[in-house]
Amino acid sequence: MRRFTEERDETTQDEIWFAEHPAIFTLGLNASREHLLTPGEIPVLGVDRGGQVTYHGPGQLLIYPLIDLRRRMLGVRSLVVALEQAVIAYVAELGIKAVSRRDAPGVYVDGKKLASVGLRVRRGASYHGIALNVDLDLEPFRRINVCGYRGLEVTRLRDLCETRVDLETSVRGIEPHLLRELLSRHEL
Repeated sequence: MRRFTEERDETTQDEIWFAEHPAIFTLGLNASREHLLTPGEIPVLGVDRGGQVTYHGPGQLLIYPLIDLRRRMLGVRSLVVALEQAVIAYVAELGIKAVSRRDAPGVYVDGKKLASVGLRVRRGASYHGIALNVDLDLEPFRRINVCGYRGLEVTRLRDLCETRVDLETSVRGIEPHLLRELLSRHEL
């Protein structure tokens, strides 16, 4: 992501990457290690995104919008809202009522965090993105103060859906919502 962003120019096409990572805790640029409670055997990596500490692991869908924000006339807040709204629209199709919060970026269901946002903007382009909890082990989240909030619980689609949802299904389901949200937003 970083190399793509560093090497891109005004003609580089925007991309959206979908990924899944092995178990790892990541600390944002200004993260406080006090929020990393008991990492145990799970590696900890400092990364160049905003936000505090989070967990990534198998069964979590990472969505990385590599977007030239200047060309799209898109501000950072608008990008965050677009990512959140894409998740909200996708899970609504699954019968789940989710919301975003202005005071704590991400997507929530009944007060529990379903998706976390952590971005970086460099040279007018975005990278990092949003992590959607699909079917991952939630235990590692108990080893941290999720996104720097003590006691914040997380949830996953597996526990919220009546039908089984996996990463491949989630990519196909969220992609049209991402494209619609990203293409419809701009700032003057």
